[in-house]
Amino acid sequence: MRPAPAAEVALRPVHDSDLPVFFRQTNDPESLHMAAFTAEDPADRDAFEAHWRRIRATPGVVNRTVLVDGDVVGSAAVYGDPGEREVTYWIDRAYWGQGVATAALRLLLAEVTERPLQARAAADNAGSLRVLAKCGFRVTGRERGFAQARSEEIAEVVLTLDGDGAVRAVPPLSTN
Repeated sequence: MRPAPAAEVALRPVHDSDLPVFFRQTNDPESLHMAAFTAEDPADRDAFEAHWRRIRATPGVVNRTVLVDGDVVGSAAVYGDPGEREVTYWIDRAYWGQGVATAALRLLLAEVTERPLQARAAADNAGSLRVLAKCGFRVTGRERGFAQARSEEIAEVVLTLDGDGAVRAVPPLSTN
């Protein structure tokens, strides 16, 4: 499904009033499972607030609120050191499968034009992997990491968006 023709996806800077919405979204059990690599305790409101204070104060981090027809439906960001910058996004589960994440990521990539950019996703997060591929990211690595939301080590895919559009070789998944 795609958003209704009248639906408009937009980005804007994060406002304080967005944080309660983000907190609710990041505590949805199905969303947590799919994202996998989350905060140790997503229900810890103090830790959530401290995290957002820190990232909003960090120079070079681009934080955006994702809007659909003016309603807050998620967040998108670019963070990290030059040459190792990474994209991340979180979209309310009610908007999954409607093209919102793809549209939001495309807007973010138009705003942040530096390359390369990386992204990571749980290997079984087909929706996020599809969004990243539609936006030009290519698989460049496979790792295993501890997923807080699942309380276990899982496979993770590393993707890269290069300025030259070249597809890089994919290392095999480590079983260690």
